[in-house]
Order: sequence, then structure tokens, then C-alpha cells
Amino acid sequence: MTGTWSWAALALLGAYHGVDPAMGWLFATALGLQRRRAIAVLSALPPIALGHGLAVALVAGLLGGARAVLDARTLRVPAATLLILLGVTRLLRGRLGARLAGRPRLRRMLAGHPGWTGMRVGAGDLVAWSFLTSTAHGAPLMLVPLLLGALGSHVGPGAGADLGLAVAATATVVHTAAMLAAAGTVALAAYRLGLGLLRRAWLNTDAVWAGALVAAGVLTLLT
Repeated sequence: MTGTWSWAALALLGAYHGVDPAMGWLFATALGLQRRRAIAVLSALPPIALGHGLAVALVAGLLGGARAVLDARTLRVPAATLLILLGVTRLLRGRLGARLAGRPRLRRMLAGHPGWTGMRVGAGDLVAWSFLTSTAHGAPLMLVPLLLGALGSHVGPGAGADLGLAVAATATVVHTAAMLAAAGTVALAAYRLGLGLLRRAWLNTDAVWAGALVAAGVLTLLT
């Protein structure tokens, strides 16, 4: 994948992460509905985006530093293996969970009673929650093939770690900005329309997310 397409894809994947409810917009909307203020939705989004960006920056920084001393081919196989294993694990876990218990917490949330937002949360809580959630879902790892493409046009063995980290930082900003824009749009729309509409039009994104992780792993091997 060329550097230009990698940068565009980083932004598109940021938008995809933004519209996925697991990445935080649903949390922001629930807080807004609980407090009955649109400003509560808007104020929750930057900390959520920051936590997501920190998770991405961690992976991007490690990859940028490694790319400065290692050939891309050396990084592809372990990265692809991890992505595929994570995707398959999430798919199997999702099917097992659906068979055993369903999702009572999600049902309460979509019914307009998000019990997990009953407590007061600060910006630091949202940053930590978003960082841990993004990491647990493998969101930063999904960017590996795109990061390798972006780094490949600028960084290689002998180029120096500083350049690799600079490219990684830029990639993080591009991705996170797109994520914030998409999440903000969906969160505000959901706040205006109400979660009742989402309950009728809800799509389970778990299988899509797991498939995206596997696809990212395959793409990492092929690029």
C-alpha cells in the first residue's frame, strides 16, 4: 500500500472507529441523556478521543521506532499473526457470549437506562476508559498495515528513530481527528433522536470488528 493511500485509509479507519459505539460515542450520548444537556455530549468526546489517540500513539510509536531499525518484512509476520488471532478470538468469544447470556447491560443502555453512567465521571476517567477499551478491542493494532505503509514512504533502517516517531505522531493525529469528527456527529445525532431509534435500528458490530481485525492481519501479510 502506497504512502498516500495509507494516510487516506488512516483517516477513513478513524471515521470507522468513531462510528463504532464501543469506541465511546454511545457513552457520550448516554451521559448527555442522563444530564439532559447537549454540552455533556460534547464535553465527553475530547477525553474519549484522547484516550483512543493515546492507545494508537503507543502502538504507532513502537512501530515507528522499530521500523527505523528493522525491515518491514521482519515486522509483518508477528503483527499479522497477532491481528488474526485477536480477530478470531473476538469472533469466537462473541458467539459464545451470545449463546450463554445475551447482553443485559446493552439492553438497559438502549432502553434509556444506562446503569453504567449512573456515577459521576470526570475527564480523567473517560481518558482511562477509552484507552483501555480501545486497547482491549485491538483498535490500534488494526492500523498496523496502514502505519507500515505510511512509515514505508518516509522511514527505513538507518533513518533514525526520531523520524519514525514523527511520522507515527502525525498518523495518530490524522486518525484521531477523523475518529473525533465521526464520533461527534453520531453522538449528537443520537442525542437529538434518542436512543429509542437506535434500539430499533441497532446493528451488532462485533462480527464486523472481528472480521476487520482478521482482514487487517491478512493485509499486513500481503503488503
